[in-house]
Amino acid sequence: MTTESIATVENSASKVPPPLPSTRELFVGFLTLGMIGFGGVLPLARRMIVEQRRWLTSAQFTDMLGLCQCLPGGNIINLSVAIGLHFRGVAGALASLLGLIAAPSAVVIALGVIYQHFQDNLSVQHLFAGLAAAASGLLIAMALKMLMPILKKPLPLLIACLFFVSIGLLRLPLLPTMLILAPLSIIAIWKLPS
Repeated sequence: MTTESIATVENSASKVPPPLPSTRELFVGFLTLGMIGFGGVLPLARRMIVEQRRWLTSAQFTDMLGLCQCLPGGNIINLSVAIGLHFRGVAGALASLLGLIAAPSAVVIALGVIYQHFQDNLSVQHLFAGLAAAASGLLIAMALKMLMPILKKPLPLLIACLFFVSIGLLRLPLLPTMLILAPLSIIAIWKLPS
């Protein structure tokens, strides 16, 4: 074999997508995610789904998350169901959902019982304030990672900035802002050349 043919074989092998996750792998993946995540789990979900397990590409993850954000309910719950459904149908959706909520449900019940006894303790109050700050940092990191693919595309970047300014800075109500800007963004992306 020549050096060129070896390089071609290595390059094609590295581009082979990983096998589809089984129902068990979906359950264990989302169970792990549910056990290590507290609050803002989306950055951890992206790392697991895109970077570690390579179930989806970055673009697929962003597209699926965008769809899940339009649905009622928590984004990570919707995302787990969508990914499970995508790979293994209803069984995959149930496995992903149950995996995601099993450990946190048990932990929240236990913490609720403990918190009743210690809620007036200043250290406990500081602990929860620190956890909220950490979750905010994780969400900002994920937002920056999701922003990277559109930095070279002015129209999607402009639309993202409009949403951020409208909702984040001007504090306009979410629903009317979405009802106005979402159709405009769809028309702009659809009609204007990329």
